[in-house]
Amino acid sequence: MNSSAFYKITYGLYIVTSWDGENFNGHISNTVFQITADPAWFAVGSHKKNLTTEYIQKSKVFTISVLQQDVDMKFLGPWGFQSGRDIDKFAAVDYRVGKTGAPIILDNTIAFIENEVESVIDTGTHILFIGKVVDAGILDEHQAPLTYAFYRNVIKGLSPENAPTYTGDKLAQEGGGSDKVALKEAQKMKKYRCSVCGYVYDPEAGDPPTGIPPGTAFEDIPDDWSCPVCGVLKKDFEVMD
Repeated sequence: MNSSAFYKITYGLYIVTSWDGENFNGHISNTVFQITADPAWFAVGSHKKNLTTEYIQKSKVFTISVLQQDVDMKFLGPWGFQSGRDIDKFAAVDYRVGKTGAPIILDNTIAFIENEVESVIDTGTHILFIGKVVDAGILDEHQAPLTYAFYRNVIKGLSPENAPTYTGDKLAQEGGGSDKVALKEAQKMKKYRCSVCGYVYDPEAGDPPTGIPPGTAFEDIPDDWSCPVCGVLKKDFEVMD
């Protein structure tokens, strides 16, 4: 089976948010779709391990913030590749609280849809929340919405491990066969961390799936090399102490 066929399905990309009565959280979702028009019902899918899933289960509400096409991985990274258990995703973003109490993202979004949960379906790894719309609005009339195809083909983003579309984008760093001397030298080289998703480039391991053999210093990697987890370029990495 060629799972690349899944990437031909048309999706949008959204930030789904909720709250637990005190705290906010949210994550990127491509599983957002309208079910009915009158009354208006929407469905979103969320991985069982996601903190946002816990918040939706507790508060029984969720908000869909529609991302604009003109957005970059710096903004998308924390929402798609980091957990709200580790960082405050709202610390550096403009938002407002909606009618449901859940936050509406104002940065890089063009519309929002607030929902109250009416039904819940367990799909194995994910929960499908079906909600009744209680409010909606337009934030930007001029920007186009971000599609999954644009995200993968133009922004060059990958799928987070908890995403429904994840099929192994995070490749194991195997192979290489470099000699012991080179590897010993690599151990002295500095490691670099992706500022978006936290992936660490280790010269000792290299990145064989993309043609970077073990023992390759970060400085020697081509400038168009991208993070194997989130897809940002070399320039978005920071040296580790």
